[in-house]
Amino acid sequence: ISPWLAVYYAVFAAANLGAVVYCARRKRWAWMFVWLIAAIGFGLLAIMSAAGRPWELTAEAKHGIDAILSPASVMVGFLAFLVIVYLGRAFFVRPAAAWTGLNAAGLLLGASLADRHFAGVVGQADNVPILAMVFLLGFFTWLGMAQAVENDRRLARGLPPREAEFADKVFVWPNVVYLELIGLLIATAVLVVWSLALRAPLEGPANPALTPNPSKAPWYFVGLQELLVYFDPWFSGVTLPALIVLGLLAIPYIDVNPEGNGYYTIRRRRFAWLVYHFGFLQLWILLILIGTFFRGPSWGFFGLYEPRDPETLVALHNVKLSTWFWADVLGRDLPRAASDAGSLGRLVAIGLREIAGLVAMALYFVGLPIVLARTVLRTFYRRMGPSRYTIMVLLLLMMVLIPIKMLLHWSFHLSYLVSIPEFCLNI
Repeated sequence: ISPWLAVYYAVFAAANLGAVVYCARRKRWAWMFVWLIAAIGFGLLAIMSAAGRPWELTAEAKHGIDAILSPASVMVGFLAFLVIVYLGRAFFVRPAAAWTGLNAAGLLLGASLADRHFAGVVGQADNVPILAMVFLLGFFTWLGMAQAVENDRRLARGLPPREAEFADKVFVWPNVVYLELIGLLIATAVLVVWSLALRAPLEGPANPALTPNPSKAPWYFVGLQELLVYFDPWFSGVTLPALIVLGLLAIPYIDVNPEGNGYYTIRRRRFAWLVYHFGFLQLWILLILIGTFFRGPSWGFFGLYEPRDPETLVALHNVKLSTWFWADVLGRDLPRAASDAGSLGRLVAIGLREIAGLVAMALYFVGLPIVLARTVLRTFYRRMGPSRYTIMVLLLLMMVLIPIKMLLHWSFHLSYLVSIPEFCLNI
């Protein structure tokens, strides 16, 4: 890994030298000095890596990070990070703040790559593009947020959004076609160099007698595979994807807000911005990262620097809400229908057995929308009307149910809120 780390640090050193030149031209001497120190530091790390002695985190630091990381802490910590970025967006969109964060992330990643267990997971041929996409996704998310903050400032001063000033128009031929051709050539060159530098050979034919451990789906489906830990297969593999597609199709018919169309903004589309970033980053991208970098043999959760031992036992302590309610709280056996009971008797027994989960789901999907319509979301209810509001809030509650169910599973080993295997209904 040392030669690759030398190239990695050299890229960061060159990038910081570019930042030095940028700040010098604009006479920002303090920041020029800061980025010069960063360039020298990355250059020294590149020399150390080329000499075969890359900088690595201490064993205590790695053990501390692995001890802190758990499924619940990763989920809650990332949510807290999104909240902090949203509240402090005026600070984080500054180029200096973003560049500082990029340097810090690059430094931590380089120190982590010196660990053989971390490098063994992240350096896999299938995982390298995912790591690169994390940086690209972070950049474009920051860019969109920066443009939205700038437009919000302009609108607060009574100015039109910046997109309204884009009056220059060019012909598709030859201007746009030439740019697309140049982009195609650059992308082809990058892929050729990448394919020569990083070997990713095809594996052998599938053998039903030799199943890989773990068996992971392609990266774009590994998030759904992660959901299988917490939900029934029909729910995580069929219902949730269908609701995502239908929800996206329903957005133009649900959203009646005339503001914020055609330009970046947060202040005028606060609710939509928050819901989108929570759903996309928290409930999709984060699940992909968890399934890719944290899940190991037997789909166990492993720390970033923890060895992926196939012999590691994964504790399975799952309990249904009905079992917890009747056995642990009431100290009674689960209600069961008599052997000679008819269909109605069996239905009544199932209803009694799952009474706790059914009441919880009724309060969540029926009572909570009514409460929200009269409190937090009363403006949406008046503006959207009963039908649009109902569709919107049900989709929203279904989305929020995912992290709630995950936290219940991690904290209390709760498997299903409602479990009716007689009708293949498990929630």
